[in-house]
Amino acid sequence: MRNLIFFIICTGFFCAFNQSITAQEEPAANKVFYAEFGGGGMIMSMNFDQRFIPNSKLGFGYRIGVGFGIGTSYVENDEYLRTFYSVPVGLNYVFGKPNSASSFEIGGGITYLTRERSIDFLGLYEEKYSHFIGFVNFMYRRVPVKGGFSFRIGLSPLINATYDLVPMGAVGFGYAF
Repeated sequence: MRNLIFFIICTGFFCAFNQSITAQEEPAANKVFYAEFGGGGMIMSMNFDQRFIPNSKLGFGYRIGVGFGIGTSYVENDEYLRTFYSVPVGLNYVFGKPNSASSFEIGGGITYLTRERSIDFLGLYEEKYSHFIGFVNFMYRRVPVKGGFSFRIGLSPLINATYDLVPMGAVGFGYAF
């Protein structure tokens, strides 16, 4: 009888201990919505990033975004206003420790740039056709394990239509969930 009571008590403690361990294992934040300055979206873009493995903030994932840019250019002593829209799409891999907020991302992708419209101050404009550019990311990421404010910073060189590597940095701020 003592052995049976001892067995029941030990089983009860084991079940209670096992439930407390299971309750502490919450899914990691593997989705991030962020604004990025520079990088694949060119000037500024809003992006969504997610891991392919559910409940993990590490491993392979993807990003997709929408961006825009405005700038001026000079042609034959005339000033033109340039506007464009971009759609960056890419794959990435995140390295790090599972329970750490800090990680490192390596990735790349393509950005679709819409027509570029140049408008001078007299009302005349010239349109150029859409095209694709490539980008590569080498980013430090800080994403809290349980979600919240996140940021990323690093190098994001662009690859233009003539396969030239254009150095560029990127910084992003967002929310992980």
